[in-house]
Amino acid sequence: MKIAITGKGGVGKTTIAGLLARTFAADGSRVLAIDADPDANLASAVGFSEEERNSLQPFSRMKNLAKERTGADQNSVGLFVLNPKVDDLPDSHCIEHAGVRLLMMGTVEHGGSGCVCPEHTLLRSLMKHLLLDRDDVVIMDMEAGIEHLGRSTAEAVDVLIVVVEPGQRSLQTSTQIEMLAGEIGIKRIVYVASKVVSHDDLVFLKNALKDKDFLGFLSSSETIRTADKRGLCAFDIGGRFLSEIQGIKTSLTKL
Repeated sequence: MKIAITGKGGVGKTTIAGLLARTFAADGSRVLAIDADPDANLASAVGFSEEERNSLQPFSRMKNLAKERTGADQNSVGLFVLNPKVDDLPDSHCIEHAGVRLLMMGTVEHGGSGCVCPEHTLLRSLMKHLLLDRDDVVIMDMEAGIEHLGRSTAEAVDVLIVVVEPGQRSLQTSTQIEMLAGEIGIKRIVYVASKVVSHDDLVFLKNALKDKDFLGFLSSSETIRTADKRGLCAFDIGGRFLSEIQGIKTSLTKL
């Protein structure tokens, strides 16, 4: 199963991505988590130590690797291979904790309106490989723009989870995300609520999403907030939210 998770900044999508990754792994699945958000925080949400997090380098910064794999370092005329070998990279460049292997994609920084460069080519080829050629449960923490997904790989995403919280701004962002996702060919879009405080919050969201696939919710949790402040993994601390995320995971497997 290939799962992409997105939502307005601050809604809790990284927390949900980390909890889902750990839940799938605890249930015996082979899990590959991908941090595709420029504001990369998935490693701490999964439970990696600070030392492990510091050892993880985003692929977007591996300029020498990108040049080597695309052949860009072998000529001086700007030509390079557009489909470089990448199938060995996930296993050789990941870190692993509690059954979850993690990769960090990063963002290619460039001037101008577009980028056709070795680093961008490497990222695009790697994402295509992860979505099309691997049997892992792949969980991707995306930014709202889902910029790492293109038309060539979007159809390989089994489900896009849009995380929302009780509030109009979050719902407005979710509408924009759904439109963009539809344009690039993602067919299954579902919703998960986060930071739900009361029954009224849940009723508000269910009414707002009454025509959408709503998989479940995470209650507002002081444990999750404290874990986030301390850079810890909420899954390792435990709480009511573990049964809630298990319910979301069960709903995903039934899609």
